[in-house]
Amino acid sequence: MSKPATNQTAKRNWARDLKVGGAALGFGLFMFGAAYAMVPLYDMFCRLTGFGGTTMVAERPADRIVDHVIDVRFDANVAPSLPWRFQAETPRQTVKAGETHTMAYKVTNLSDQPVTGMASYNVAPLGTGRFFNKLQCFCFTEQTLGPHETREFSVVYFVDPAIADDPEGRAVNTITLSYTFFRQAPAARPVAGAPTSVRAN
Repeated sequence: MSKPATNQTAKRNWARDLKVGGAALGFGLFMFGAAYAMVPLYDMFCRLTGFGGTTMVAERPADRIVDHVIDVRFDANVAPSLPWRFQAETPRQTVKAGETHTMAYKVTNLSDQPVTGMASYNVAPLGTGRFFNKLQCFCFTEQTLGPHETREFSVVYFVDPAIADDPEGRAVNTITLSYTFFRQAPAARPVAGAPTSVRAN
């Protein structure tokens, strides 16, 4: 085989490998972008449906109370990186579906500096999140505690009376609301006296 033919074959192989590599890279970037986009979409889906233990957010109390009694248990946790003590006022409340109740939590910053935290939450058993409605909750926003500061947070909630009409929901007599506080980086604030950029003339 002559050298020109060998060179042409090598060029064809190189072009083919380049196309395959480009296609693989493009597919990888597409999958990365799709996975990144799925996070907020999945979060939105959970908030709308209560899937995965995500609770619902209500604008107003329930319009009726039904004779379906539920034992609501409260689980309070803190991530290892957060120097806080976090506990519910009482470990449980017995409620009727449709009744509005409030649970208070005491939170203490055990460190010598201000610390910001954010609470994640879910309910169990799986599938009951769509019936657990929050009217107000400390978990909706970040919370900052000063050194050794103790504060009281609360959640105002009700269990949707529709749970008594649901084939699976009517068998539920215990719901566990679980919170975990995670440390958050404080928002950057401008430093007093710091130089500002000057536009050149």
